[in-house]
Amino acid sequence: MSPSANAFMTPVQTQSCHAQTSAAVNTCIDRKLQPLFNVPPETDAELTKDSTSRAKPPQSFYELQVNSVKATKQAIDDGERLIEIEFPPLPAEVLEMDDVSAYDVCEANLKLAIEFSKSFAVDGKKVVILLPDEAEANIVIDNTGGQRNPYPGVSISSLRKTEEGDDRLIKPEQFFLNLFGGKSGLVKPIEGTDMYIIIVASAQELPDVEELSEQIDDDKVIVFYNLKLDILRGDLGAPAFPSKEFQDRFLSKVKPAYYLRTRQYSRSVAQPPYLVNYQGCLFRTYPGEFQTLLDIGKGGYRRVCGSEYKPPLGVFKEQLTDALRGDGIIQEENSALDFLRTGYKTTTWWEDEREDASDAWRT
Repeated sequence: MSPSANAFMTPVQTQSCHAQTSAAVNTCIDRKLQPLFNVPPETDAELTKDSTSRAKPPQSFYELQVNSVKATKQAIDDGERLIEIEFPPLPAEVLEMDDVSAYDVCEANLKLAIEFSKSFAVDGKKVVILLPDEAEANIVIDNTGGQRNPYPGVSISSLRKTEEGDDRLIKPEQFFLNLFGGKSGLVKPIEGTDMYIIIVASAQELPDVEELSEQIDDDKVIVFYNLKLDILRGDLGAPAFPSKEFQDRFLSKVKPAYYLRTRQYSRSVAQPPYLVNYQGCLFRTYPGEFQTLLDIGKGGYRRVCGSEYKPPLGVFKEQLTDALRGDGIIQEENSALDFLRTGYKTTTWWEDEREDASDAWRT
């Protein structure tokens, strides 16, 4: 019935028509819903996982901070106590500059860790940001204004603390413990602390974090903040580094709550432009999937695929390459040439299937 026809209907006819229409619509809805009658609605946890599995990388450091805090709180609510936060602490163009030093990166991480800590401090938590030793902590604190308590409920300290009365500038025993990745015996928890945030620790200093974890209560949280654990894991087992067993014993328990790692690649092709430069990122915000995202320029990304399990970087690279093949940017090659490009191995030792190895790091 056209809208103009309603103008010539009596009130009774109009009411009857509306009733018939409403009944017809309800019948149609009931018929559509009938096959789904016995299907339970999605829970809040399922909805959260679905939304975080499709989350986009942040467009600003503010957005990154908000989302990383949210992901961390969700992981803590789910019972996680060893949590990884990983993202580039400075813009890519800055990190690539020749005059950017380790102290610049350290200061950037400290400032970001302070902002991250504030979100937990306002909830009444006591947060301590830990550098590996007192010397590093003193240098960074001096360079950032000399404040050991930059915000109420937030303080800056060190993993290792000199025993009272030990005023030596050089401590040979600490040097050798660092050299061989052993526990120092100088790590003590700080009373009343709810969350420890570890920054700028090396592979040789990670056993100190394990030592700390063994001394704190089960409800306390340790956050591995921008430590590049994937790179540090690759050093395990080398001379003067902790053994490979450290990965299965401790590092495999660390849950990536907010993970953003960008990678750049180049590939020669048989047709113009003969060299294809491409990049992407492996992105995860807890409790969502690990997403392989292809950089499409101007700050945009295209989702290539998602997985419950963290893919090795070699697999991640192939996922990006396959996406470009699908777009026709990279041509298919014979298996022999493809093998020469990728090699026989696309994983590091800790990503391999090993007997009695822990695979908890994959999720």
